[in-house]
Amino acid sequence: MQVVEVLVTGGRATPGPPLGPAIGPLGLNVKQVVDAINKATKDFDGLPVPVKIIVKEDRSFEIEVGVPPVSALVKKELGIEKGSQRTKHEYVGNLTIDQVIKIARIKKKQMLSYSMKSAVKEVLGTCVSMGITVERKHPKEIIREIDEGKIEIPDFDQ
Repeated sequence: MQVVEVLVTGGRATPGPPLGPAIGPLGLNVKQVVDAINKATKDFDGLPVPVKIIVKEDRSFEIEVGVPPVSALVKKELGIEKGSQRTKHEYVGNLTIDQVIKIARIKKKQMLSYSMKSAVKEVLGTCVSMGITVERKHPKEIIREIDEGKIEIPDFDQ
């Protein structure tokens, strides 16, 4: 059994690099693999998505789809191409707290957080480094308001 890990564009994988050269030598039908990946990643259309291709001895395969990075989810949510080049001086977008919670829910399995509150804070940290405001405030101010109990964050299962 072999495992190939690649980063593909959700719903838009092609037989070209990085996929084709990685799986071609393993004797797989590249078109079948590409079609399976595109079907499995269609919900993340246009976003970078980590994918594992597990190749078995009989040349069958399984696909495991990861979740795009928080920064990609933030950009998709805002409809922007990239974050700020001057993060302390220029802001390129504004999220609502509900959008931050939505991103935290999507990423919860990959995060180190044990609670929704800390997962939200991780997303807010990414917003700081991207030059994104939340509720028209600096993300660090939102973190402070969460810590002070001014903003309630529901738990994972709610």
